[in-house]
Amino acid sequence: MDKPAVTLAPASDVIPSSSPAFGTPARPVRSGKPSAINGKSTILPVLLPPALLRPVAFRTFTRKHNLTISSNSLQVLATFVGKNCGSKWREEGLAERLLDEVAKIWRKNGGGVIVEEGNGASIKTILQTMESNMVNGRVVPGKVMEREDRPSLQRKGSAVTSNTDDMGTPTAEDDNDDTDDSDPRRWMKVINAFDQPRLTYNPKNKHFETSTASPSLFPQPSHQITLWRDRHNLVHQRLLRNESFQTSSFASNVTQSYKISPIVNLLGRSGTPHLLLGLLSISPTGELSLTDLTGTIVLDLTHARPVPEDGAWFSPGMMVLVDGIYEEEEIVRGSVLGGNSGIGGAIGGKFLGISIAGPPCERREMTLGVSTIHSIGDIGTSGGFGWIDFLGVGSERALGQRMRKLEARCLRHNELSANESGRRNMVVLGEVNLDNMMTFDALRHVFKTYDSMPFEELPLGFVLIGNFIEKAGFGQSSGGNGIEYKECFDTLASLLSEFPALLRHTTFVFVPGDNDPWVSTFSAGAASPIPRKTIPELFTSRVKRAFSTANSESDAQGTKSASGEAIWTSNPARISLFGPVHEIVVFRDDISGRLRRTSVNFSKRTDAAQPSSKRAPGDANIDSMVVDGADNNDNTEQDPQSSVRKLVKTVLDQGNLSPFPLSTRPVLWDYASSVQLYPLPTALVLADSESPPFAITYEGCHVMNPGRLLSDGKRGPATWLEYDILRNRAKVRQRRN
Repeated sequence: MDKPAVTLAPASDVIPSSSPAFGTPARPVRSGKPSAINGKSTILPVLLPPALLRPVAFRTFTRKHNLTISSNSLQVLATFVGKNCGSKWREEGLAERLLDEVAKIWRKNGGGVIVEEGNGASIKTILQTMESNMVNGRVVPGKVMEREDRPSLQRKGSAVTSNTDDMGTPTAEDDNDDTDDSDPRRWMKVINAFDQPRLTYNPKNKHFETSTASPSLFPQPSHQITLWRDRHNLVHQRLLRNESFQTSSFASNVTQSYKISPIVNLLGRSGTPHLLLGLLSISPTGELSLTDLTGTIVLDLTHARPVPEDGAWFSPGMMVLVDGIYEEEEIVRGSVLGGNSGIGGAIGGKFLGISIAGPPCERREMTLGVSTIHSIGDIGTSGGFGWIDFLGVGSERALGQRMRKLEARCLRHNELSANESGRRNMVVLGEVNLDNMMTFDALRHVFKTYDSMPFEELPLGFVLIGNFIEKAGFGQSSGGNGIEYKECFDTLASLLSEFPALLRHTTFVFVPGDNDPWVSTFSAGAASPIPRKTIPELFTSRVKRAFSTANSESDAQGTKSASGEAIWTSNPARISLFGPVHEIVVFRDDISGRLRRTSVNFSKRTDAAQPSSKRAPGDANIDSMVVDGADNNDNTEQDPQSSVRKLVKTVLDQGNLSPFPLSTRPVLWDYASSVQLYPLPTALVLADSESPPFAITYEGCHVMNPGRLLSDGKRGPATWLEYDILRNRAKVRQRRN
């Protein structure tokens, strides 16, 4: 039998088997490329310490792309560079090119200013994508694909992506966007307090972090400690950013710089002056005390001077600055142990306060790092938290410039004269008691004022703020019941049906009060926990049906504008217009009366001491005051101005809608970030039925109170606010019934 012929390949075309006994196959080598197997170049991996890569990473991420890289991310990048770039990572510049591509993709994928896993993007996902598109230690141009979930601003009916370049600047595609965006309501979004991102400030990383734990209405007791700790850390970092608390070796001797002392540092320093920052509270023995993260000290404010004089309220639950002298005693006041307990306990002695002030307010532009906004929409990058998405609508650095261009096009900055309004107004009505029949007459007169306007001058929306039922204790003998409450909204639906143009082209936002269901069923008129949920849909179905009927008629007529809608939201709530450009906070609470009842009373100063030329911390000025009558813009000085200024300064300086103890105004611990005013909103609707209507601007934030729709519930002029979004100013409107 003949044996089959065996043809052997040339020796130069085969690789000897590494294990002939196990029959390891020989793999051919491509001719002309002896250094490559299967088309993939060979790289000799090296163990690259992060310390060697740190200068290259700093030059690429920080200086070129204005990013900060964490130590964990640096370790991941060092391992990746050593594996994929090998020993030539420095000589041929492979590492710098690789890190540059990583930084570009990180920015395009919406990553934060600090490069760490999960901060808006995934560094591991980016590296996995790049590894499959690298040849011989180099990234192949055009192969690295960007993620599809880039920063986007959702609007009704479509999703608009943010087309930005490597530095987050809008590209020319945005300028040539020819979509139908003439109606600004397409860019308006109402944010429920329970849907708002739950952010906490990390003092170690000096950055905001998103809470990953599931929120609960019955959390662990430690969450209450976290609430107060976050509030203290937020105020403390804000103070350190203030120029009054920053020292410089080039500063002159006239410049005053403040330094905050921890309470624990008072031990052993009797008779020395200090400036303390802490929580004003009542100790278990009934004495007024100050608490920070290190300890507690008893306060003696007998001779303290508030700064400014009669310009703000100071009540327990607030963060305050106290300047004074420490006096040490042998027996610890307020301490159960009766001895010096040190850190975390009561400090012996007392602190003699000389002056007390609230923490200085920080403007929104400084918080977001927007140093200047020129007419062409250029945004500065002077630090701040511009990459943080506080509301879930996009960050200032990612979408701010593009949204301002859309705002200029929609609100027609250059086409309207000063006397024309355009679609840039919002109507705010407070204390709309639907169980009072006179309220419907007042609402009819308000709606008639705007129903006759052409489409180009209609308001963007109406904000109706409760209490929608005047009687407290819903479901109790003294309050209303479910049937009566539903009949109130059914009557409102019949009234709204008389104005189909408003239903088709405007947005109605309903913010509940403490008397509305279901919370008032158990509170019996007392302060309910905030944030509080929306009014149940059981009572509002007829109103929604009225909007559906009006919109169906609008569709039959072929109208291209956005459909009108009714939105029931929480208290407090936020209204975002053009993403991060405009943030309007709406909060219903009789906060002025609570401040008057709980504030600390100071003795009148009898000395004739001259005021110091140096500005004290917390001593800020009101920018402007607008308290006008019906249909006029005259700024008039009225008696309630002093209390209005105190109210606005107190709330904004505290940076919190509820600067009270939890026993006075309960706050849901896991949703405490929804009551923070940081960064400052562009406008704050502080609906207080116990205060007169006002509109005032403080540190760039326009604060307004619509008051009561009907004064004392009697037949009289209907009072409401008309807020101009473009000018960030509001005026009080009145109309006789």
